[in-house]
Amino acid sequence: MRLILQIISESFILAYTSLSGNKLRSFLSLLSITVGIFSIIAVFTMVDSMEKKITSSVESLGDDVLFIQKWPWGPEEGDKEYAWWKYYQRPEPSLKDQYSIQKRSQSAQASSYTVYGYRNIKYLNNEMNNVEINGVTYHFQDVKFFNLERGRYFTEAESNAGRPLALIGSTISDELFASIDPIGKEIKIHGKKLKVIGVFEKEGSSMVGNSLDETIVIPVSKAFQILNRNRSESLIMVKAKEGISIDMLKSELTAIMRSVRKLAPRADNDFSLNETSVVLNQLSALFGVVNIVGLIIGGFSMLVGGFSIANIMFVSVKERTKQIGIQKALGAKNYFVLLQFLFEAIGLSLIGGLLGLILVFIGTVIFNYIGFETALSIKNIVKGISFSVIIGLISGIIPAWMAARLDPVEAMRAS
Repeated sequence: MRLILQIISESFILAYTSLSGNKLRSFLSLLSITVGIFSIIAVFTMVDSMEKKITSSVESLGDDVLFIQKWPWGPEEGDKEYAWWKYYQRPEPSLKDQYSIQKRSQSAQASSYTVYGYRNIKYLNNEMNNVEINGVTYHFQDVKFFNLERGRYFTEAESNAGRPLALIGSTISDELFASIDPIGKEIKIHGKKLKVIGVFEKEGSSMVGNSLDETIVIPVSKAFQILNRNRSESLIMVKAKEGISIDMLKSELTAIMRSVRKLAPRADNDFSLNETSVVLNQLSALFGVVNIVGLIIGGFSMLVGGFSIANIMFVSVKERTKQIGIQKALGAKNYFVLLQFLFEAIGLSLIGGLLGLILVFIGTVIFNYIGFETALSIKNIVKGISFSVIIGLISGIIPAWMAARLDPVEAMRAS
């Protein structure tokens, strides 16, 4: 073990000497390794950051919640592609559908109907355009996770009566009211006045659009007076009881919806039951492809870098032929010489790889500064170092084998 450490130490010193001896040649040779590692790890880092953010957004919808909608989140079973022309003819989920589920479902803990559209909102002289308005039933709070920064939620009586009350997102609160406390103030939406009774806690941006920061939530009956029902979309969220699997809930809801819609036994469903696992599976496949593309692109740079390192090592063997002969004459074994040059090649490759990782780290700092959260993970650092070691190993094996096979007498005669 001590001998191996000594060889590694000497090899890194020789690698540094090789680099400093011809700076331009060494720079050009290691540039490809640096670019290759930078390309691959940069792609992995960006993909990991995006996947983490999107996955977090999707998971916030709840893995125990089903979404009954007109449009599916992906091609449905039996469809080879996204058959939008078929889905387009479906009706939007209705309050009647939600009431039937609430009355008949044995697997649902809670269900909520939501109708949503976009309107301009106004408070005094401040106005915001195309703000999302969500009209919800009372049990919205039992299906959708959120916190209130201030104020309160609707009472069941207020919700059922369609009182002119509103909960607003943190972004809307900041833009319309600035430093003023919005609780108790009246906003105007499509000519209707509504009193603000609550402000949602800031959630931050969401990659799947489920953040409440730029949303106004009002009782569904009031929403029907404000939104154009022919242009609005709707959905029903159903949360499973504890101990009930999402598949069990899905089977029950399919039966209830087909019964309510009076569909014939052989007729296709005219509704979609969406769940977060569908999106997560699609994202996993997509990001897997992106990672492979990044690996291929970076691989070409590393291939060129591998040839460059092999060239450095061939030159190094030629320049140190006499030294190798002296080492072998003094009793150095073939494996000692082979390992010496092999570790030197790995050392050269590692230097290029570490430079690539440093560039990726600088890139993450810049992206974080401009507001896009990224991080160079330990996993990707290990990948970068591993790729560097593999390239160094492959590039150095032939030159190292040639050095180990040199005849000591012939080597010492070399000029």
